[in-house]
Amino acid sequence: MPEKHNDGSGNTGLLHMPSRLGVGFAIFLLVLAGTLTAHAQEAKSLTLKEALSYALTANQEARKARLDVENSQYQIEEVRARALPQINGSGTFTYNPVLQLSALPGELIGGEPGSTVLVPFGQKWNANASASFSQTIFDQSVFTGLKAARTTREFYQLNAQLTEQQIIEQVATNYYRILVQRRQVAVVDSTIKNTEKVQQILQGQYDNGLAKKVDVDRVEVSISNLRSNRVKLDNGVTLLENQLKFLMGMPINTSIEVPEAALASIEPRAVPSDAATNLGGRTELQLLQTQERLLDFQKQAFKSEYLPSLSLGGAYSYQGLGQKFPIFRSQAEGANWFDVASVNLSLRIPIFNGFATRARVRQADVSIRKLQEDIASTRLSLDLAFENAKAQINSSIITLGAQEKNMKLAQEVFFNTQNNYNNGLAPLTDLLSAENSLTEAQNNYSSALLDYKVAEIQLLKAQGSLTTLLK
Repeated sequence: MPEKHNDGSGNTGLLHMPSRLGVGFAIFLLVLAGTLTAHAQEAKSLTLKEALSYALTANQEARKARLDVENSQYQIEEVRARALPQINGSGTFTYNPVLQLSALPGELIGGEPGSTVLVPFGQKWNANASASFSQTIFDQSVFTGLKAARTTREFYQLNAQLTEQQIIEQVATNYYRILVQRRQVAVVDSTIKNTEKVQQILQGQYDNGLAKKVDVDRVEVSISNLRSNRVKLDNGVTLLENQLKFLMGMPINTSIEVPEAALASIEPRAVPSDAATNLGGRTELQLLQTQERLLDFQKQAFKSEYLPSLSLGGAYSYQGLGQKFPIFRSQAEGANWFDVASVNLSLRIPIFNGFATRARVRQADVSIRKLQEDIASTRLSLDLAFENAKAQINSSIITLGAQEKNMKLAQEVFFNTQNNYNNGLAPLTDLLSAENSLTEAQNNYSSALLDYKVAEIQLLKAQGSLTTLLK
């Protein structure tokens, strides 16, 4: 039976049960909300290929580049419209409450000779419907514009490819930097663990009068510094993860997890010193060459101003006049209807415009020559990037060899120290120090492998092969 409660007024009731039910229900809701939140914040595991595919779909710059490609088709249609017939229609209603008066000699309209008579001209109402058309027969600037518009679409397609390549480079580089940073965190964690063991040993020795207080304090300061460094490195991982999400176009509050790299699958390969790259396949160079063609079309368009242009046109109108509103009225009812039609052939021949066309042509020529200098500079820049990428790859392989040798030496030292410790020939602190050195050497080797992958990205960029990362 639930306990009854007296509130002091003589009334008793089952007050505890509803109160407990309310508290229990509130706790249930809090637990449920926490569970849902934890589920919503579940980290999303991202491989490099998944990160790149997501970025090419969601990154705003890539999406804008694709919109430029789409818009280029509409630009072609706009230029093509200049070569198609242009048809326009119009209609007007005019009411003249006061007609224009014209002064005429009196003898012309039966008045007194020598007098002037004011005669109104026109009708109170005027209704007019008309249509006109024009068709370009020859205009060199229109044909040149069509070629330029098609080349513009090619330009935007190349720009979209270059944008995607830049996104791949940025995302892949940032992805491996996260792995390198996490390796550094792992080294610090291992060092802290081993240093804490040394601290425990020294503390025990100090308690037994076998160690100095300064030695215990020195180890404690070292652990404190290591923990501070660990916080900085861990914060660096978070910043790199946020940067990766930004580059991917992913909401920053999304929780992601970058899985450990399969280091065993990394096969470092040196680049021969005489290796060369095909600059003709580089998107950066193709983009500039396409831009050069566009400037050449612009120059041709200016030159076309010297040529004549020919067009065909025509117009038709149907008009009604009367003292009364003419719509739906016949001639017997005071409305006069008549139509007018015309066809014309227009030839425009440029003769002299103060050398303005010549100045525009020469300006276009200067723009082309400046772009040719940019192309030459870009070739040198791409050659430089390729040579630097080769040097970085080969340097990374040398570093890998040194780190691998160091790791094997650290393993040998650890095994020897462990054997001496088991035989009572070495103190525990020596064993922990050897273990710490081995862990650091192993992680340095792993970091060197990841640094090689970062250098490999630059080599792929220099070779124009970044899209192979998507396979």
